[in-house]
Amino acid sequence: MRIIRGIHKGRILNPSMKGWPTRPTTDISKEGLFNMLMNTIDFEDTKMLDLFGGTGNHSWEFLSRGCTDVTYVDKYGGCIKFVTQTRSELDFEEELNIIQSDVKRFIKSAGYQYDYIFAGPPYPLRWLDEIPNLIFEHNFLAEDGLFVLEHNPNHNFQSHPHYFKERRYGETIFAFFE
Repeated sequence: MRIIRGIHKGRILNPSMKGWPTRPTTDISKEGLFNMLMNTIDFEDTKMLDLFGGTGNHSWEFLSRGCTDVTYVDKYGGCIKFVTQTRSELDFEEELNIIQSDVKRFIKSAGYQYDYIFAGPPYPLRWLDEIPNLIFEHNFLAEDGLFVLEHNPNHNFQSHPHYFKERRYGETIFAFFE
């Protein structure tokens, strides 16, 4: 896993991931997504939420680009341990809030708003199709905010009232909501 831009550009992070229920976003699809985000987001002024954070791939990219308010949520101990260690190594203790929680429980109880939300759930997650509704029902997205959901071709969000576009990179699809 490589950080594409910012103060840690080119930095390679190697989580063990043995036995982890994660599927890190590929460099090609992540680079495509961040090329689009560079034209729409002021990273330094963004309050970012990384749901199903896994290795922290998206969190590291936002932090490296100057974001000072990132919340990472995942429930798996191995992921939390890796992200906690990496946060210290990269000196992001103040900028990165790590929450070990089930994502559905977090959404229902947190009560915060974010400028940018990224969700990269496991593709076989039984309630994956509910994620956009949960985000909007619980008022998680700030006014003029952007929510991006990573999924595979087994899901289609084009009829969702907040959906506005998607980008596809092989079997990886990013659905954009506002």
